[in-house]
Amino acid sequence: MNITLEADYAVRIVEMLSHCVQRTDASHISAETQVPQRFALKILRKLVSADLVRSYRGACGGYELARAPGEITLRQVIEAIEGPFTISRCQDTDYCCTNNACKVHKIYHEISQLVREKMDTYTFACDETQEPTKKA
Repeated sequence: MNITLEADYAVRIVEMLSHCVQRTDASHISAETQVPQRFALKILRKLVSADLVRSYRGACGGYELARAPGEITLRQVIEAIEGPFTISRCQDTDYCCTNNACKVHKIYHEISQLVREKMDTYTFACDETQEPTKKA
């Protein structure tokens, strides 16, 4: 199972912004993260909608994180792009499963919950090695 390319790019963008001390324009974000600019703009819109990134218009415009890097988790970024994390469509509220006796529903739920909890332990705060850090 893989996260989508869009979610991977979103993580790259947030990681890059976590190192910026000032607003950064989309062309610089695109170049630094190696994300095509049109795709970066689409992702940035989603991150702005999720209140993870702020956007500013005008000559001094650009993008910056909406919160401190240590307050943004890996899960928040991925779910801003993908929606709620689940490992199976049977966990989706819109999915209608006719097999009520299926015991894997509970297993899928447990696994998904463990992954969500683990992703919540990683933030974009940086330590000396400049990698995302685990929450204490």
